Amino acid sequence: MIDAKLLAILVCPVTKGPLIYKKEQNELISTSAGLAYPVRDGIPVLLEEEARKLDADEIEQLKKAE
Repeated sequence: MIDAKLLAILVCPVTKGPLIYKKEQNELISTSAGLAYPVRDGIPVLLEEEARKLDADEIEQLKKAE
């Protein structure tokens, strides 16, 4: 679980855009960069090389949900 105050100040290190926390996947999502950053033991790992690339369908679904 990510603290709400922490989530409010975190941004994508690549685009400096907002991040969306997906509890089910335990990831922070950057739709602008098309990346999903893992959260390990409650700590966001905001390294581009650790992020999972989102496919076009995932990005489209996330943008519709916003």
